[in-house]
Amino acid sequence: MIKSILSIFVPVHREGYRFIAGFAVLALLLFLLWDPLGWLGVIATAWCVYFFRDPARVTPLREGLVISPADGRISLVVDVVPPKELDLGDQPLTRISVFMNVFDCHVNRSPVAGRIVKMVYVPGKFINAELDKASEYNERQCLTLETPAKQRFGVFQIAGLVARRIVGFVGENEPIGAGERFGLIRFGSRVDVYLPKGHSALVGVGQHAIAGETILADIVSKEPAREFRLS
Repeated sequence: MIKSILSIFVPVHREGYRFIAGFAVLALLLFLLWDPLGWLGVIATAWCVYFFRDPARVTPLREGLVISPADGRISLVVDVVPPKELDLGDQPLTRISVFMNVFDCHVNRSPVAGRIVKMVYVPGKFINAELDKASEYNERQCLTLETPAKQRFGVFQIAGLVARRIVGFVGENEPIGAGERFGLIRFGSRVDVYLPKGHSALVGVGQHAIAGETILADIVSKEPAREFRLS
């Protein structure tokens, strides 16, 4: 039983250690003031551990599969002109947005295998990441990934209403595998994936995605965009 509970919280990504330590010290100080406040500090510390969890994922490996880069809810599937930072042209592309709330795992993973041909950090605001305009106004980290087949994908890490820091684990011109970790956002945010022209999403708005596991699209398949219903 205890082992099952611990498996929910561990392993923890190293980026979370100092935050967890800070919450733990605060909890101890609150206990000195008043026991009920101390227990609130314990709950906050447990949440911090849970937020920074970094569980192993089983990534499907097959040419053409586009895997979710984030845990969370599919908040938007739209055709839009990609941001200029990605260098993906001026024609509309399908964009899939995954919104992460403060209870989702925030370690982000590459949607495809390839090379990071461009990486740009853009400072900005911290409006609600669920809003469409967040991709234009919020703090963001922009990556352009190129596969061995020379197809390019755009990935946007977008800071949200609570998030104040995007942490990257990779650099320009580095190779990366599908499902490999490339960054983390603190605390509550969104990740957008731009598909190559002519390809559609295989997920619908409201669906829950799992980073490194959920298939967002299949660019070698001839299957048209799927229809969805809430049931």
